[in-house]
Amino acid sequence: MAIIPFDDRDGVIWFDGALVPWRDARLHVLSHGLHYASCVFEGERVYSGAIFELRAHTDRLINSGKTLGFTIPWSAEQIDAACNEVVKAQGLKDAYVRPVAWRGSEMMAVSAQQTKIHLAIAAWEWPSYFNPEARLKGIKLTLSKWRRPAPDTAPTAAKAAGLYMICTLSKHAAEAAGYHDALMLDYRGLVAEATGANIFLVQDGKIHTPVPDCFLDGITRRTVIGLARKRGFEVVERQIKLEEFANTQEVFLTGTAAEVTPVGEIDHYRFTPGAVTKALIEDYDALVRGKASAKSSAA
Repeated sequence: MAIIPFDDRDGVIWFDGALVPWRDARLHVLSHGLHYASCVFEGERVYSGAIFELRAHTDRLINSGKTLGFTIPWSAEQIDAACNEVVKAQGLKDAYVRPVAWRGSEMMAVSAQQTKIHLAIAAWEWPSYFNPEARLKGIKLTLSKWRRPAPDTAPTAAKAAGLYMICTLSKHAAEAAGYHDALMLDYRGLVAEATGANIFLVQDGKIHTPVPDCFLDGITRRTVIGLARKRGFEVVERQIKLEEFANTQEVFLTGTAAEVTPVGEIDHYRFTPGAVTKALIEDYDALVRGKASAKSSAA
């Protein structure tokens, strides 16, 4: 299948306060965000024309910018409105939204206090993150050689572009070896997450998930924890060692793109998507597809 480049598409993108033709949404090669990773972003899903948990994503975008030392010059209300405007202008019903904010090109050095902060928002059709057939069987993960950094070595609470460099390296290596994704440990050697999704383990009917103290506490992660507890499942947030997968019956990932995706294997560990995972897939699908409008309008 031919790849359609993201810089050569029809449509519009919201760019610094106005909708512009898709191909005209450009930045200079000497933008600080490109050279020094002073860039934050979000990933949002659209279901039946409404953006799920829009305000939660907008708040995180703003807070990520503050963590990187800059203030996005639009309010949460203005950013929400811009996201909705893009979706409507593109005529999208089921899609993905990408807000991104970055330092501009006024200064080109490590210190860049006087740079302008830009904001762009794009949206496009978005299918299931993983192949549907693979999703039902459970995807395959392999252990990455890269580890999530300690919170005193990187702004781990922000959804910052620079933090995803090792995710790309990990996923490329996993795909080259025949896997769908990679499992990343943290700086202590404890289970952290996949390259773009949080991870959950089911052990004897209880759900366990790593404490997000050096990686993002995902919005989908929090949503699924709420759904699990509503069903009566016990959810334990704790530090998890790699060898615990030997005593784990089910594993699944959560994320805006991945939604709830079962894992069938992690290297030599094997799992079977079971009742807990299937129940949460159903509950999450019912929530985002049946109540997306209410969630978005409430935000």
